[in-house]
Amino acid sequence: MTERQAIVSRILNFSCVDGPGNRLVLFLQGCNFNCINCHNPHTINYCNDCGDCVEICPTNALSLDNKGKIYWDENQCTHCDQCIDICSYRSSPKVSQLTVSEVLFLIHRQKGFINGITISGGEATMQLPFIIDLFRRIKSDSQLNHLTCFVDSNGYLSRSGWDKVLPYLDGAMIDLKSWQQETHQWLVGRDNHKVIDTIRYLADKEKLHELRLLHIPGKSDLDDEIANIARLICHLPETVQVRLNAFQHHGVEGEALQWEKCSESQMLSFYQSLRPLIPHKIQLPSVYV
Repeated sequence: MTERQAIVSRILNFSCVDGPGNRLVLFLQGCNFNCINCHNPHTINYCNDCGDCVEICPTNALSLDNKGKIYWDENQCTHCDQCIDICSYRSSPKVSQLTVSEVLFLIHRQKGFINGITISGGEATMQLPFIIDLFRRIKSDSQLNHLTCFVDSNGYLSRSGWDKVLPYLDGAMIDLKSWQQETHQWLVGRDNHKVIDTIRYLADKEKLHELRLLHIPGKSDLDDEIANIARLICHLPETVQVRLNAFQHHGVEGEALQWEKCSESQMLSFYQSLRPLIPHKIQLPSVYV
């Protein structure tokens, strides 16, 4: 049987901001949201092999093979990102197709230095079968089963999808980008019914590690919906951490570059409105850039 593969846009061997402890993080290509404010827009779509990026590559790291597919030579690449800048399809040719065994090999090399694995994106759960196979093999490996397995997700996966990965999942970090349906639809292209259901469902299954709230002054509505947000959080176990994220311009394209960045004072105002209403730990941003 052919082994599961994932389309991977990036690997971080060490990260202390993608779950508890020090973690190896896989960023998978592809997302089912189309956020106006996306900080990694090149992870949204899969490369369509148009070839626009080939000629502009200064090191000839990109080429078209005999099947008309983009070939990326990682050894020649300097990561200048000109290929990403020119892509009108919000994609990247700099991806790798890795099997579960290949990822496990990477994890084995790092196992003495990390506390766990986090699968992020794009949207990680778009490649759910790969995640399930990878986590299952980690949990069945006597040298790796001490590692925790986490997913960073937009929360749009259905309950039946979560049920498939729950036996091997130690925790999930879920983003809530807005409260009102209209605002969420405008901001990401989809409503938030599934997102809120995911938050409640994972909390009920004791798998929700962190709820992330993105504050975009004057655009998202979380600061105007403090009472509703607090009511949702108060139904979550107190072990769930709440992380407040401040909108910045890093990586953003298009109209969102004209939006006001979230300042420290604006974030503190948001925090001070929420703090008295919930007993949960709240993590503030450490930098504003």
